[in-house]
Amino acid sequence: MIEILSSAALATVQDQGRLGSLRHGVGTSGAMDRLALAAGNLLLDNDANAAAIEIPVFPFQVRFTEDCAFALTGADCDARLGDRPVPPWWAVQARQGDVLSLGLPAARNGSRAYLALAGGVDVAEVLGSRSTQLRGAFGGHEGRALRRGDRLDAAAQGIRPHTDVGLVPPTLALPLSVDGCPAVRVLPAAEYLRYRESSRAAFWAGEWKITAQSDRYGYRLAGEALVPIAPMEMRSHGIVPGVIQVPPGGQPIVQMRDAQPSGGYPKFGTVIEADLWRLGQAPIGSRVRFIETTYEDAVAAQAEVQAWLAGCERLLSLHRLASPRN
Repeated sequence: MIEILSSAALATVQDQGRLGSLRHGVGTSGAMDRLALAAGNLLLDNDANAAAIEIPVFPFQVRFTEDCAFALTGADCDARLGDRPVPPWWAVQARQGDVLSLGLPAARNGSRAYLALAGGVDVAEVLGSRSTQLRGAFGGHEGRALRRGDRLDAAAQGIRPHTDVGLVPPTLALPLSVDGCPAVRVLPAAEYLRYRESSRAAFWAGEWKITAQSDRYGYRLAGEALVPIAPMEMRSHGIVPGVIQVPPGGQPIVQMRDAQPSGGYPKFGTVIEADLWRLGQAPIGSRVRFIETTYEDAVAAQAEVQAWLAGCERLLSLHRLASPRN
């Protein structure tokens, strides 16, 4: 259905994640921006957990080897289908032979694009998920990043969903920043109070740079070092995406979607699930702020995200009822 034309460094097949396997030592994987993936599937009327291609490095090109509907969400990356521009967060019908080209993402507008195909990318499930686990070399397409010449099928060949429709991105619908800097909300974690008061204050007050050592496993941050009240030695314990751990050097690491399921560094905080997509879209080298939150506010934030998705689903349903199929 599509052929990869780019070297495609680190582009992978991802769905909403490999849930229920942490007890076996298998991480969740899945899309770094679950909201963008969910929106792409809504645009095509796909199953909610259909797999798509996550693209973190640009430029990127694919050729459609058959007619296929697709949707682009995530970073706005100056997309073109042949010589026609493709708006961001939009569903389009491609014809056999069409080439889709993604350029560099627009400044401050995300770092990962998602290419969803009608019916989802058709790869085998492993442990209940089609997500690629790079370190374990399983899932997705042969357990690896995509390469030039790879061919992938769509699960709904021959089906033509409604296209030429789009959504308002959540960066506009659900903005969150502090003093003009993108922000995410954080719950203090188990060892939070074992750090100096000055370090705790600095964590919330300062900007944190996402360093070049960051990837799908973890975002390594640079800022004022977090200093414990007394040295800590801990046994390894379970962790999940979003947990903020602090190595001896005091520069925190935010565990991301490919995080290992256990670790021994102290846990300073946890980025709430409702905001992990924001961090997943933050470019390497950019800066973020952290906002202290409560459990109740974290639950309310997740409800707000679900309400946004539900609103998108209603609008798209109305569009399908009112418009003839393309």
